[in-house]
Amino acid sequence: MRRDLFLKSLAALAAAGALPQAWAQAGANLKMLIPANPGGGWDTTGRALGKALLDAKQAATVVYENKGGASGALGLAPFLASAKGDANQMIMTGTTMVGGLIGSRSPLNLMSATPLARLTTEYAVYVLPANSPFKTMKDVIEQLKKDPGSVKWGGGSRGSTEHIAAAMIAREVGVDPSKINYVAFRGGGEATAAILGGNVTVGGSGYSEFAEYINTGKMKPIAATSPQRLAGVKDTPTLKELGINVEIGNWRGVFGGPGITPAQRKTLTDAIVAATKAPSWLEALKKNDWSPAVLTGDDFTKFVDNEFASLRAVMVKSGMIQG
Repeated sequence: MRRDLFLKSLAALAAAGALPQAWAQAGANLKMLIPANPGGGWDTTGRALGKALLDAKQAATVVYENKGGASGALGLAPFLASAKGDANQMIMTGTTMVGGLIGSRSPLNLMSATPLARLTTEYAVYVLPANSPFKTMKDVIEQLKKDPGSVKWGGGSRGSTEHIAAAMIAREVGVDPSKINYVAFRGGGEATAAILGGNVTVGGSGYSEFAEYINTGKMKPIAATSPQRLAGVKDTPTLKELGINVEIGNWRGVFGGPGITPAQRKTLTDAIVAATKAPSWLEALKKNDWSPAVLTGDDFTKFVDNEFASLRAVMVKSGMIQG
């Protein structure tokens, strides 16, 4: 009885804001839905965030569930249903999901969930298999101009950053974007295997997914979608350096369940912000060459709304969807 009374008193103090935020969150058993297969950017980011939440004592446990496919839509659908009003559930999201929902004209509405925080921005690196007959992005572009269908672009789901970038590259070099041969994969692990096996001509993804294979010489980086050269591949030119006017980043963030209260949203957001200051999170940023890009509250909501508008415009311009 004393224990029950103590716990009830503690809960009352936390609800009243009389305890530090970390105390209020310390007992939370969080569930992180990662709408992609293991081994990709969402998976890496989600698990890094979960570890940081634990390290920062913002959660007691974090359970992960991977459900990949359709640019994250296969994970988003059950999340919108099961997480309604549940302040202990979160879902990873980002550019790929926004692009996928636009491209597929999905009836799902990401904004039905609760925007919590943008975490990072990551730029894509295009790579060749080690045994590729091509040596540079210039070689790939020359072949693309000769026979667009002969160049297989491998990357994330349709509507992902890599897919959009490939369409933009085609348009910039005078090739009909609708003729590109894009091979979509549900997770970074599948895409990596296809590249290593030579099943695609050129692969694209965040540097973190390819770093191990680049460092061991199993993949050759040939271009980056970043504004400046990436630290992990300093010898690799940006597309703009190669005269191809394409620059696109892949942001990743977290949403909460639909219909949670403003107080619950603040609690989750504060926990995430605290986690981004944890040493393990800072190590993950450095290791994966992620650019920190924390944005919360109404600013994050406005950012996502603008992303839907700007990506739709880019995809129309690149011929991926009809205007």
